[in-house]
Amino acid sequence: MKRILVCEDEDAIRDFVVINLKRAGYEVVDVPSGEDAIEIYDKYEGDFEVALLDLMMPGMDGFQLCKWLRSRSTTIGIIVLSAKTQEMDKVNALMIGADDYITKPFSPSELVARVDAIYRRVTLNSELKPTKSDIVCGPFRINEKSRTIFKNDKAIELTQVEYHIMEYFMKNQGSALDRKSILQQIWGENYYGDDKIVDVNIRRLRMKIEDDPSNPKYIITIWGYGYKWEAY
Repeated sequence: MKRILVCEDEDAIRDFVVINLKRAGYEVVDVPSGEDAIEIYDKYEGDFEVALLDLMMPGMDGFQLCKWLRSRSTTIGIIVLSAKTQEMDKVNALMIGADDYITKPFSPSELVARVDAIYRRVTLNSELKPTKSDIVCGPFRINEKSRTIFKNDKAIELTQVEYHIMEYFMKNQGSALDRKSILQQIWGENYYGDDKIVDVNIRRLRMKIEDDPSNPKYIITIWGYGYKWEAY
């Protein structure tokens, strides 16, 4: 089952998305509003791998819907649709739990490629086999069997993207990681977007793991290059 929830209030765009995702082999459930999306999500008992959301909708907008979906599931892949002029909106959507964004207008190939990438990550997470031991760095511990991260033995609620970033960092303790390598590791080599998405997710992650996000001591910025994980 490859089920996707599509929420877009413009009929022409929604039809375009639905047709192309169905051609790519996905089962698509489409709705024109955030309120309808919530009703459908509950009807299917949250059985969706990916949700594709327009940001600018009357009534419940894409921001509210994204936040609602993320509060219900840390595993669903969320992609938002936005216009080129909505740069800050993209950042805000990523900060509240979206995994990626697609800028309008977009081609069928870009749409399918971006959805495929998120879908692969979602399904990979559900199929990964547990490992024998935890990864420990300072106060942090990854339990790869449950795919849970703890700080001082207290579980931290992370999205899939955040979990993968933490796992990548903790497996590369003390190494300087450039943005491109992080982008390829987390989003895949064929990712269409730019590396700004790395910075936004790091900012969001710091808010969850750092004692003082404005003065981080675990995820260290290497200006003009990338980041380094230090948690000895």
